[in-house]
Amino acid sequence: MEELKQFQLGSISLQDALTSLIDISIKFGGKLLLCIIIYIIGKKIIKYLNALFKKILTRRGIDPSVESFLKSLVNIVLHIVLFLSIINILGIQSTSFVAILASVGIAIGMALSGTLQNFAGGVMILLFKPYKVGDSIEAQGQGGTVKEIQIFNTVLTTSDNRTIIIPNGGISTGIIMNANQADRRVEWIIGIGYGQDIDKARTVVEILLKSDNRVFSNPAPLIAVNKLNGNSVDLIIRCWTKKEDFWDVYFSLNERIYNTFSAENIEIPFPHMTVNMTNK
Repeated sequence: MEELKQFQLGSISLQDALTSLIDISIKFGGKLLLCIIIYIIGKKIIKYLNALFKKILTRRGIDPSVESFLKSLVNIVLHIVLFLSIINILGIQSTSFVAILASVGIAIGMALSGTLQNFAGGVMILLFKPYKVGDSIEAQGQGGTVKEIQIFNTVLTTSDNRTIIIPNGGISTGIIMNANQADRRVEWIIGIGYGQDIDKARTVVEILLKSDNRVFSNPAPLIAVNKLNGNSVDLIIRCWTKKEDFWDVYFSLNERIYNTFSAENIEIPFPHMTVNMTNK
């Protein structure tokens, strides 16, 4: 009889536990479903607000460099708001969440040190403007045209249509070469053989430069002996042209100098070795 009572009490306790578990599951499942719905709707709202913000910036003529930075910043803020909203719906108070973050603040600070440096670098780039969207730059061993200046990174597009993402922290503290000036200087190092007529080679190059209307006459081109190498006398040739003509001038003058030197019997030396063979 005693065992039957204990079994009934145990059954009642098990039934209550199952009932509580079902109630909790229904309650939590409802919250979870609501969170999923809010997440989907929130993502669409964020997409709409980002597009609206972009239109406002474009309409007001904001600098493209500042525009890409602000769009990135607003996008992150909107996602943080969505995240905090979902946390609150799940029953986790934002104050408790902040307290949890504060308790592990040192670890988070160490983990985000690089990210914070990149954010600070992005702010410095926008303030001092060493480059802007559309500029051709070289930094951190990479080169290309600036496509975007984001909150943490700068996005470059190379001449062969590759995308390079460089952290802003490294760029802001490193060396930057900005080749976006209206005019650019083109430079060649051309070697001629020892014993060749330097004045003749200089005259030939001068004629080639003057015949190319893309080459500026002011500043005047420079043609001088740059170095006495082991097997050549190196001439340095410098001229100025528009930035959009830089590569065309460089490649075409390379070819024309080679062809004209050959026609004028001006030797362009190359490394070679003489081998004498004797029969024993």
